[in-house]
Amino acid sequence: MKLHNYFRSSASFRVRIALALKQLDYEYVSVHLLQGGGQQFAAAFKAINPAALVPVLEEDDGTVLTQSLAIIEYLDETRPQPALLPPDAVGRARVRALALAIACEIHPLNNLRVLAYLRKTLGVTEAQRDAWYCHWVETGLATVEALLAGDTRTSACCHGDTPTLADICLVPQIFNAQRFKAKLDHVPTVMRIHEHCLTLPAFAQSVPALQPDAE
Repeated sequence: MKLHNYFRSSASFRVRIALALKQLDYEYVSVHLLQGGGQQFAAAFKAINPAALVPVLEEDDGTVLTQSLAIIEYLDETRPQPALLPPDAVGRARVRALALAIACEIHPLNNLRVLAYLRKTLGVTEAQRDAWYCHWVETGLATVEALLAGDTRTSACCHGDTPTLADICLVPQIFNAQRFKAKLDHVPTVMRIHEHCLTLPAFAQSVPALQPDAE
C-alpha cells in the first residue's frame, strides 16, 4: 500500500491518522506541493489523480483512491476494526456531519491553492490573505464548538470516548489553524478534544513534524 501525501497537507494528515488507527503499514510517497511549482502538477502524478491533489492511496492490487474522507471510509469498510464510525445510523450521521463541517465548510476555504489564488492572482496582501484564512477558520470552528458543546454524546472525543472520523478531521484542522495563528480561545471543547487525541499514539505519530518530508 502506498500513500501519496505531503507532510503539511491536512487531508493527508487525516489519512495518516486513519491508517495508524487501523495499524496498517504503507509506503510514504512524498508529493511536495511547493517545490518546482508543485509536484502534484507533474504528469506522472496527474495520471493517478487528475485533480492534482493529495492524498492518493494505492492498494497492492493497483486500486487507486482519492479524496481523504472517501479513502477513510473505504479503509473502515475493508478493515473494520477499530471502527471509525458509530454502529448506529444516527451516530454515523452525527459523526459525518461533524467531519463535513470541517472538511467541506472550513478546509476548502483555507486550502493552499485557494490562498495562492488570493495572493498571486487577485493580488491581496499577505495580511489580507491571513485575515481571510482566520475569518473562515475561526467562524467555522465556532460552529463545530457549538455542535460539540451542546450535545451529551460528546465525551473525551467528538462522539464518545474513542476516535471517529470527526476527530480525524478535527486534529489536522487545529494544526493548520495554529500554524496561521488563528484565535482558538473561543472553542474550548474543540481544543480539549484536540489535546486528548494527541495523547493517543495514532494521532501523535501522524503529526506533520514527524513525517519523512517534514521541513
